[in-house]
Amino acid sequence: MLRHPVVAGMFYDADAHALRKHMEKLLVQKEEKLNARAIIVPHAGYVYSGAVAGEVFSSVRMPDTFIIMGPNHTGAGAPVSVMNKGVWRTPLGDARINSPLADEIINNSDFAEADTAAHLQEHSIEVQLPFIQALRKSFTFVPITIGTDDEKVLKETACAIREAMRDKDILLVSSTDLTHYEGAKDAEKKDNMALKKIEEVDPEGLADTVNKNSISMCGWMPTYAALYAARLLGAEKGKIIRYTNSGEASGDFGRVVGYGGAAVL
Repeated sequence: MLRHPVVAGMFYDADAHALRKHMEKLLVQKEEKLNARAIIVPHAGYVYSGAVAGEVFSSVRMPDTFIIMGPNHTGAGAPVSVMNKGVWRTPLGDARINSPLADEIINNSDFAEADTAAHLQEHSIEVQLPFIQALRKSFTFVPITIGTDDEKVLKETACAIREAMRDKDILLVSSTDLTHYEGAKDAEKKDNMALKKIEEVDPEGLADTVNKNSISMCGWMPTYAALYAARLLGAEKGKIIRYTNSGEASGDFGRVVGYGGAAVL
């Protein structure tokens, strides 16, 4: 199956040449690369969150296999949806799904399902691919959307991912934005609470913090799973690489969306 891009021309340039030029601005030169188990990156339009995502991807060593998890904004498909075959197209080319790895995750899990519907109109994974394509000439990936807040399901999914990642060189990517549509000061205060739990590699603490403080972090569920899997794989700390909000681009600081980027080491 060929999945065509759904937000090219809206979230990022649809023209390949223009997109490559934009990538050159968003990706930064880093002499030393972090050996991360997982990264946390935002998924808004590149004019708003692209600099954060670009700096995170630039900061870590890039293997040739990725598991990319994002929230399910559309409500379509399975609660834990693994697209296990096909190719995703972006203006920069085609990215192939790693079917054996995807099937391994599904077979290890009681909840993950082979499903395409959840991915067809979902942008949170799509917007990560051009960054990887700009940095890696060849790679494969597994796309997973998560549309449940059941911590039992999130933990079990993380365990299935951990088993599939064991003894393999794979980077786990969680796609999430942070606080939505609050004043910049309030958003930063709330977002720092969530980012602290990422630094501590504390998925349970993240869920508790998000719920108790009404933090509208759309991708806390895939981030929970990423943190839990990374912790099982030996990760001990997170490093916040960059934080900003949409007001830096729009000039409107009264109603912002927060964007944070981190590496889990």
